[in-house]
Amino acid sequence: MHSKLLYTAILRPILFSLDAEAAHNTALGMAHLLSKVIPCSKLQPPRRGERSLFGLHLPNPVGLAAGLDKNAAAVPFFASLGFGHVEVGTVTPLPQLGNPKPRMFRLPRDGALINRMGFPSIGADQVAMNLARARERLPDYVIGVNIGKNKETPIQNAKQDYCVALRKLAPFASYITINVSSPNTPELRSLQHGELLAGLLTALQEANALNRPLCLKIAPDIQDTDLSEIVEVAIAHKIAALIATNTTLQRPQLSDEGSETGGLSGAPLFPIASRVIREVLRLSAGRVPVIGVGGIGTAAQLNELLKAGVSLVQLYTALVFEGPSLVDTLLRGLEMPLGNRSAPAEAGDSHQARRTHAASS
Repeated sequence: MHSKLLYTAILRPILFSLDAEAAHNTALGMAHLLSKVIPCSKLQPPRRGERSLFGLHLPNPVGLAAGLDKNAAAVPFFASLGFGHVEVGTVTPLPQLGNPKPRMFRLPRDGALINRMGFPSIGADQVAMNLARARERLPDYVIGVNIGKNKETPIQNAKQDYCVALRKLAPFASYITINVSSPNTPELRSLQHGELLAGLLTALQEANALNRPLCLKIAPDIQDTDLSEIVEVAIAHKIAALIATNTTLQRPQLSDEGSETGGLSGAPLFPIASRVIREVLRLSAGRVPVIGVGGIGTAAQLNELLKAGVSLVQLYTALVFEGPSLVDTLLRGLEMPLGNRSAPAEAGDSHQARRTHAASS
């Protein structure tokens, strides 16, 4: 049976009979088990639309967004699906449970999810151990690690949390993503602005002893005037890439009930995210790479963003609805040739000499 039909006809109905978080955990548990037995020959993602970005070589432009594999439990499985890179996390320095359940909600008719997870994490020490095991099988694979602060840490002390997570996880990371845009941790989004953002980025660059590329993930709900400031602060602090966007607090017209609080992801996010992505591309004017995220689920959307100028794309929610064959479908629909969309000269040259996997640390 074709893998998509197997998923949509059998596996998805079983998973969708569970509540959204239980289904997530069940699927991730299966992925974790499969990660241990997948042959090495299956861990080479397809080379289609290869590109270079801040010293990294990526076999294709499609990556797994943070949020699915928060604790780096199943990186080899996701590599076997064809993703050119995987971003794990969000990882907090200390273990925490996250927000009370229920905290994840499925909107099937919209191809969307709402979540208010609140960074549930096993903590940086345990995630580092999981990443070390993943590196044994994937020494050269591009693994990003998305980091955040613990909920109980006051916002004025947040930079200490980020620096602790950076130091513990950088030895196993190809790049680090600074998550200041989740809507589900109180006051976190204030770190996207002004002196708080500048202070955080300064502290992280000073703590970045292994010179990992640092990426900044931003929200789709930022006013354009604030977006300009964020882009300029990021460039001034030598951020390697801007990742646009996280989930949204907006509620576009939905077919399913969307009254639950939390961040909306999936198909309804794409128009919102793509507008912000294009604005970030305009404001950055080639001075920093942009990674596009938010509701991507079709080859047409993938090609649209790549043509607009993004260096890579990431997805998560569409995988829930379409299944493991989605990555292959997208790559088969990738319009060629797209060229080798490398980092802009100012951003790329400063990172070109970096070796970004554990074997080089």
